[in-house]
Amino acid sequence: MAYKISDECISCGACEATCPNSAISEGDSQYVIDANLCDSCGACADACPTDAISAG
Repeated sequence: MAYKISDECISCGACEATCPNSAISEGDSQYVIDANLCDSCGACADACPTDAISAG
């Protein structure tokens, strides 16, 4: 199951840099994860300083 980013995202970009599948991109108001590219490795959740990313 793909990871999701909550409204607690502060758009720091830490997650995007750690994603091995380039599944994360900057959205209009926060970063978003493309569920089709996410392989649920959890690297983004580990990198998030606000714990805004969790398994969907």
